[in-house]
Amino acid sequence: MLAYISRRVLLMIPTLLGILLISFAIIQFAPGGPVERIMAQLQGMDSGATGRFSGGADVGSAQMQASDTGYRGAQGLDQKLVEELNKQFGFDKPAHERFIKMVGDYAAFDFGKSFFRDTPVLQLIKEKLPVSITLGLWMTLLSYGISIPLGIRKAVRDGTPFDTWTSAVVIVGYAIPSFLFAVLLVVVFAGGSFWQIFPLRGLTSENWSELSTLGKIADYLWHVILPVTAMAIGAFATSTFLTKNSFLDEIRKQYVQTARMKGLTESQVLYGHVFRNAMLIVIAGFPGAFIHAFFTGSLLIENIFSLDGLGLLSFESIINRDYPVVFATLYIFSLLGLVVNLLSDLTYTWIDPRIDFETRET
Repeated sequence: MLAYISRRVLLMIPTLLGILLISFAIIQFAPGGPVERIMAQLQGMDSGATGRFSGGADVGSAQMQASDTGYRGAQGLDQKLVEELNKQFGFDKPAHERFIKMVGDYAAFDFGKSFFRDTPVLQLIKEKLPVSITLGLWMTLLSYGISIPLGIRKAVRDGTPFDTWTSAVVIVGYAIPSFLFAVLLVVVFAGGSFWQIFPLRGLTSENWSELSTLGKIADYLWHVILPVTAMAIGAFATSTFLTKNSFLDEIRKQYVQTARMKGLTESQVLYGHVFRNAMLIVIAGFPGAFIHAFFTGSLLIENIFSLDGLGLLSFESIINRDYPVVFATLYIFSLLGLVVNLLSDLTYTWIDPRIDFETRET
């Protein structure tokens, strides 16, 4: 197993290099860039930027690491200024030198500063991380907490009306985009057109620090109910049907019939024998499900509910050509994805020692 883990870890290096290389090459050919945006702002023509500029930094120091010296809007500006901007951001060097430097810095987890926030990228990510972790964790727990019991019930009552109408409900929920359901929740429960039951923005109230411990917990849950519900509504389908099919496969096996012939109750058979084997694939997929919930589906939800998390940060960084944040989040997300895939495989072997990936590779 140690040899298998070592091979997987070593394979992460070329995978990360490939992801960074392809992304870096695409950026070189993409129109626009930080320098072009600075030039447009100096000429009063840029109205497409989003995000919040740091109050203590000027335009030049807030967005510097440009991409292109051939910006037409710079024709009316001092050419020395354009050259100075490119030099300050390192774009006076060849692309391969910039890429090699970026790889070396990222290997040491040195991601530099944000162009338009004038803040270290790692600090920005740390500030936004709690929001994204909150959404991803609660969404995963809610999804598994409902889909596993529902999947077991559907397997036991396979082919009954209960199985049919619950399948219809789950499929409809899966088909509804999470952002559309979020808008519906806002309209109905957050003061849109009907009731003002839940807050519309943030994870806590303004007076959160003044509340008691129980009050803080209640206030926090009060704020996360709508966004987590919106994100989780479409996450039930996969885990529900996976649980159902896994249980159906196990229920039809010979050892289940033998257990029933010994006089065991249906509950003893189901939870004493079937559950451990049937839940192997579901439990082993938990790390991957959490990362999927953590990385996807949060952008629009964070915008709708005014949650300042990683999804919103990534979106604003792309719009503003804030390349250090874009590449840093891509690098961290890719690294976490690779690590979680390895953890998922190791979880399989921990739950079922009969699975041996090292033997299968030989």
